[in-house]
Amino acid sequence: MSKPKIAVVIGSTRENRFGDKPADWIATIAKERGDLDVEVLDLRDYPLPFFDEVGSSLYVPSQNEVAQRWQKKVASFDGFIFTAAEYNRGPTAVLKNALDYAYTEWNRKPASFVGYGGVGGARAVEQLRLHAVELQMAPTRNAVHVTWGDFIQIMQQGKKLEDFEHLNQAAATMLDELAWWAKVLKTARENDAKMAQAA
Repeated sequence: MSKPKIAVVIGSTRENRFGDKPADWIATIAKERGDLDVEVLDLRDYPLPFFDEVGSSLYVPSQNEVAQRWQKKVASFDGFIFTAAEYNRGPTAVLKNALDYAYTEWNRKPASFVGYGGVGGARAVEQLRLHAVELQMAPTRNAVHVTWGDFIQIMQQGKKLEDFEHLNQAAATMLDELAWWAKVLKTARENDAKMAQAA
């Protein structure tokens, strides 16, 4: 079986975003494992309007060309790691919007999270887990949470994410879970496809 293909989705598009740092950090760690094929996916490359289709792509094909390109890209992955900035106790609007612009492309694939901000982005991550369940994804139990204290040391004292051992340990645990689920669900989806073809 080929290695599961994992997207690290940068969940913010702000000019001065922090999201590049955790995305590059977790992607580097994931690539070093050798059992995952990893790509960073930047929402800036998919300038989706706020959702304005006549219905979910589950029921009606999307008309927007960027949405169609986004759905095709999402479909090409076997699992996802989302960087989750916390804005007002929730995830960014641009990330929620990107989730809404696909449906079947997310189904039966694992989702993991690297949260940052207030309480390590925990409230944003919890909301994203609920969205993931509705999209028929399998959110992992463990996540990485870059707390405000970590964030300040990075932004004001020049430290890097890899300097924090508790973050490295959390990343390893999360990636172990993600890899397991990605392999199991990839196998199951492939078996389902074979059975559908044989029917």
